[in-house]
Amino acid sequence: MDATLLIDCRDAHGEGVLWSAEHGLVMWSDITGQRIHHLDPVSGAHRTYACPGEAGCFAPRRGRRPTELVAALKAGFALIDLATGTRQDIAAIHAGKPHIRMNDGRTDREGRFIAGGYDESGADPTASVWRLDPDLSVTRLFDGVSSANGTCFASDGRTLYFADTGKGDLKAFDYGLNGGVTRRRVIARTPAPGVPDGSCIDAEGFIWNAVWDGYRVERWSPEGQLDRVIRVPVAKTTCVAFGGPNLDC
Repeated sequence: MDATLLIDCRDAHGEGVLWSAEHGLVMWSDITGQRIHHLDPVSGAHRTYACPGEAGCFAPRRGRRPTELVAALKAGFALIDLATGTRQDIAAIHAGKPHIRMNDGRTDREGRFIAGGYDESGADPTASVWRLDPDLSVTRLFDGVSSANGTCFASDGRTLYFADTGKGDLKAFDYGLNGGVTRRRVIARTPAPGVPDGSCIDAEGFIWNAVWDGYRVERWSPEGQLDRVIRVPVAKTTCVAFGGPNLDC
């Protein structure tokens, strides 16, 4: 099975694609290009906004305009409004470590925003994964991360899946009602060529993972069995999402 091109957006580094059912939009960021895209998959209308920072990941704010987002910018969490170009910094992350920038993340079912860092030094993994709560408090969930990616949740919200790109593996954590993580375990390792990047969950609870430098997307069972491979005509796939009113986009 092969993928087909939806839109030729010419991003410098496209990331963080998601579907906002509230707004009827597919959204994603161009990290180094400092842009965020909105695409209506029904009408085909596409709009690009300047982003006030490098957004590794973001999420639309519930009950707000589609331009009002919570984001993990290079140095930390912020609230941004693409319509006005404004930004309200919440917390600096990885203070004193300029070689680490914020990268992949997702919201959980209680509206908490989970995002982690990317250690650009290539040295021992010193990045962390953090949780931003609706009251704007920040909690560090775990350390020892090389490149945070693949953050997504099981259908019941009680398992957090995570890919550390630098280590080449997919992990699972038990995820508590309070947003805490326990029982970290490796469930799969991405076969060469390529390393795991962004992920999402389908209706059957399987994990879809984009393989960076691998020309493909992989579907994994919750137990870590490789189920399916989708070929794509680009090497550096970064993130996966189901979108559109019928989630068929």
